[in-house]
Order: sequence, then C-alpha cells, then structure tokens
Amino acid sequence: MNDSAADGTNGTGQGAGLAAGGLPVGAGDGTRAVRAGLPEPVKHEPTLPGPVFAAHFHLPGDPTGPYTYGRDENPTWTLLESAIGELEAPGQQDVRTLVFASGMAAISSVLFSQLRAGDAVVLPDDGYQALPLARAQLEAFGIEVRTAPTGGDAQLDVLDGARLLWLESPSNPGLDVCDIRRLVEAAHAQGTLVAVDNTLATPLGQRPLELGADFSVASGTKQLTGHGDVLLGYVAGRDGEAMAAVRRWRKIVGAIPGPMEAWLAHRSIATLQLRVDRQNASALALAEALRGRPEVTGLRYPGLADDPSHKVASQQMRRYGCVVSFTLPTRTRAERFLQALRLVDDATSFGGVRSTAERRGRWGGDAVPEGFVRFSVGAEDPADLVADVLRALDESAG
Repeated sequence: MNDSAADGTNGTGQGAGLAAGGLPVGAGDGTRAVRAGLPEPVKHEPTLPGPVFAAHFHLPGDPTGPYTYGRDENPTWTLLESAIGELEAPGQQDVRTLVFASGMAAISSVLFSQLRAGDAVVLPDDGYQALPLARAQLEAFGIEVRTAPTGGDAQLDVLDGARLLWLESPSNPGLDVCDIRRLVEAAHAQGTLVAVDNTLATPLGQRPLELGADFSVASGTKQLTGHGDVLLGYVAGRDGEAMAAVRRWRKIVGAIPGPMEAWLAHRSIATLQLRVDRQNASALALAEALRGRPEVTGLRYPGLADDPSHKVASQQMRRYGCVVSFTLPTRTRAERFLQALRLVDDATSFGGVRSTAERRGRWGGDAVPEGFVRFSVGAEDPADLVADVLRALDESAG
C-alpha cells in the first residue's frame, strides 16, 4: 500500500511542489544538513519559511490536497519530515517520515500501531528508562513482551515467532551496541519487523534503514535539535502500509508537534554536522582522559578502540555519539563530582550544545551502580571541558 496520497506527500515525506533535494551525488553530511528539506527558492520569500500556525485550512469542495486539518498535517511538519528523511536515507525516494510531539510518542506509535493482542515483541532490557512503562501497557493489551540485553546480540535468543524486534544501539545509558545487520537478517528470515531507536547515534552517526531495519525511530529532543529547547520525535520507514499505520496512530492519539517546535527543529538541523563532529571529537577526548583515572571504572564510549562495543560499532556507525558513561566509587563521590563541575549542568537528557551530566541512578529505573554517571558532551572547547572534569574529580576526592 502506498500512503502518499493519504499523507499528502510524494513518497519522500515532501509535499507537492517541494524540492526533491537537488543535491549532488555523494554530497557530504554538512551540505546535506544545511540544505535538507528546503523548498524550491521563491523570489522575496525566506529560505526556510516560518512556522504555519493553523488549526484548519481553506477547503472548498471535496477534501483533496495535502492540507486539511491541523491535527493531520501542517506545511511546517512537511518540510521537517523531508529534512529528516533526507538524513536518514539519502537519495532513497521511498522513505516516509512522520514527526511527533516527543520521542516517546514516536516510540509508542510504532509499538502500538504494529502489535495486536497475541503478538510477541522483543525489547532490550537495558534500553531507555521509559520502555518498562511501555512494556506494562503492552502486556495489559495482551501482547507478550520478551527482553534481553543489547550486548552480544542477546535478543536473538528470544526472537522466535515475534512480530516486532525493538533495538536500541547504542543503548541508553550503558552504551552497548548490537550488530543491527545480523539481527535484521534473523528477524526478516521469520517475518519479524525491526525498529531501531537511533536517538543516541543520530542519522549522521548511523542509518538503520540502510542496515535493513523497517523503522528508524528517535527523540529529536536530543542531539538532532541540540539546544535543549524542543521536545520532538520521529519515525522514518519505507514500508507504505506500516507507515500508514503509524500515521493513523498519530491521528488517533493526537501526538503532534507544535509548528514552532517543528520549525525550530528544522532550523537546528542546519548545524547538525558541525555540532555532531565537535561533540564526538570532544567525547573521545574526554573518554581518553578518563581512562587514566584510577577512581573511574566501567568507562564506556564506543569510539574507544578498547571499548567492548568498538568492533561492532566501527562496522555500522559513522560517528560514535556524544555520550560517555562511567562509574565513580560511591553515590556520594558521584554527587560531589557533579557539584564540583563548572562547565557542566546537572541535568537529564543529552545531546545539547551545553554539556550535561547526571547520576543516573537517582531515577531508580536503570540497572546501574549508585555512582554511575551519564555524561553528555557539549560544544565547549574540548580542552576547557576536559580540564573542568579532571579538576572536579580531584575536588570530589576530598
């Protein structure tokens, strides 16, 4: 089933009259991010049109055309969906993208649109903290939920007969990586759909659809928008029937983004490559500095050559992300460390231009030690950031 007519797009997530890209073959990530989703230029009009605030549109006669009602579609969403689609699957005209009010709205749309009572779904047991909430609701609807760790491709062991396999790679907050291609091949061999939470990697770090996944899902709240001021989520996929079901779920629950949030997200994508490259390089520098600290254990960053996930990550990731995780000896030591930081905010979430860190165990939902720290590297000068972290470690030892 092709849902192009139903969703007012031409199959790329773009509305009628929008540019199909116009980028040279093999365009770099920076070029693509700067140009992604822009309409054809119109004399005296802005390069990126402003947000369209509308609950309804003029609609004489039969309801044909791309825009009818504000819960179903909006021109500002259309441009953003086109931009994300161009990053998730460059040059692939059959990819559809839908944006949502949050990352959890996007996650829920896939889970609850694709699963029915009696189905089985495989989830990671070390994934995003809100997944257990989704698990409880799935089970309440009569859906069997199986779980296994991300590392070692352990989800293969509980895959038999499942309707949907949900992957999160790298996992949050533990930063384990699974072999997406291997899991996709095993799943598709038995007719199982595969969704990948690509939040931590971003489409510049990893492209799940190119690795064979049916859905690439992410929270745009994090590094995609990168300024800590937007809640957003999205789902990208190439199966028209499956994406039509996701769209229908969005309509039913009304989990739509505001036009201003969508516009801010699109504006922010233009700097994605600049931010990602700076943050990834700084994350590696921080991880290397932490490796020499005796009080730091359990250090994880897929970009480190000796990280347990590096071999697999290097085969499927183009960039390794902005998050570093590690453990300090005690809860008290971790709290003193966080309080001593001067350039880092003690806050949840990750991916912003301002570095953040938190003692993840304070939420109670992750199976991590009390001294476990999830550190999101921002765009500060890397030397300043590393110096601040090392100083805070020294001060927290007192």
